[in-house]
Amino acid sequence: MELITSTLESISGVVWGPAMLALLLGTGLYLTLGLRGMPIRRIGYGFRQMFLGRRSRDQDKGEITPFQALSTSLSATIGTGNIGGVATAIALGGPGAVFWMWMTALVGMATKYAEAVLAVKYREVDEEGRYVGGPMYYIKNGLGPRWHWLGALFALFAMVAAFGIGNTVQANAVADVLETNMAVPAWVTGVVLAVLVFLVIIGGIRRIAHLTEKVVPLMAVIYILGALAVVVWNLPEVPGALAQIVTGAFTETAATGGFAGAAVWAAIRFGVARGVFSNEAGLGSAPIAHAAAQTNSPVRQGTVGMMGTFIDTIIVCTMTALVIVLTGAWKTGETGAALTSMAFDQGIPGGNWVVTFGMIFFAFTTIVAWSYYGERSAEFLFGVKVIMPYRYLWVILLVVGAVANLELIWLIADVLNALMAIPNLIALLALSGTVFAITKEYFANEGAGGN
Repeated sequence: MELITSTLESISGVVWGPAMLALLLGTGLYLTLGLRGMPIRRIGYGFRQMFLGRRSRDQDKGEITPFQALSTSLSATIGTGNIGGVATAIALGGPGAVFWMWMTALVGMATKYAEAVLAVKYREVDEEGRYVGGPMYYIKNGLGPRWHWLGALFALFAMVAAFGIGNTVQANAVADVLETNMAVPAWVTGVVLAVLVFLVIIGGIRRIAHLTEKVVPLMAVIYILGALAVVVWNLPEVPGALAQIVTGAFTETAATGGFAGAAVWAAIRFGVARGVFSNEAGLGSAPIAHAAAQTNSPVRQGTVGMMGTFIDTIIVCTMTALVIVLTGAWKTGETGAALTSMAFDQGIPGGNWVVTFGMIFFAFTTIVAWSYYGERSAEFLFGVKVIMPYRYLWVILLVVGAVANLELIWLIADVLNALMAIPNLIALLALSGTVFAITKEYFANEGAGGN
């Protein structure tokens, strides 16, 4: 077992190493330049489309509204990455890591935009009338049948990784939080989670979307308001905190308190890695949700999709970072969700409960969203007959995840999560010309008119 664990740790170090981070950032930068900065220039347009996307027009084809597709993709990303991932980045790379998370998000908007555009353009309708899409479909239909094997590889990696990052790991995190704070036995948490998740996913993407469009915005607002309370309470120190973030991105952060100090490379490395982990731009998960959106315009859905990265990292992660830096909790030597919880508790009375309930609700929505990602990936490989067995297995493993030691499962999921990105990034680069062309046409014609 130790040999397997050490081998997986070595593989994880390679697949999440500088080459992968450079590929993710490089793809985002290339797409940003090819789109002439459109995702950044048109953030306001993206917000308008996001709010207009709460309703669909009669002629639009799909299963869920554009806003529901965004909420579903956000439900898979807003969670441990925003709460624990930001804290880990700061604990290991200093406040400067936050700056590199911002940079990752700004170029990641172009990546997420391209993913959503291609997901809608190359989606299919399956045997049961569902709109299905994602990297496996835009690889098959965009690159041609001879590339089907690459799409199958993505689907395989995503299907298996989903049971780790989107299922057992999330169940374990919820069980740990409830056992620590409320003395709820882990097996009880597992059973309750399994029942609640089953009641949602048995209704397919429509029921998942109805849940996420209500829960995700509500929990995000509560979490942001909690963070804003800390920011307002420490308003005079905000300029100094922002200065620490910017200067720390380019200069070494000295050891202080329990913080061991960090070089510039550490700020870059952990900022980029945790930024990608948080918003998943380039990994290929979000386009699976966007493919189900009721729309006849790939570009319009793309502008909705890119807002996921902006909301996840630029807004939610920044709120977490400001709380940690303003309270000085990052100097204690604590890390992960425990650091965020400590910072909130220092910032406002009962602040740790904001983090506790945030973790529970965000983990729950992550579980239901990833069940859909894994299900669509399994369907691509085995057909519609696999859907119900996959759903039953999904809820059973929630109970296992709540009570099990997941070190090995986490490592496997971590490796496969990185491997998902490789087929997706190949497709994004190969199909970038298509993305650039239809984007230019849209904004030159109907897009400029506000459609």
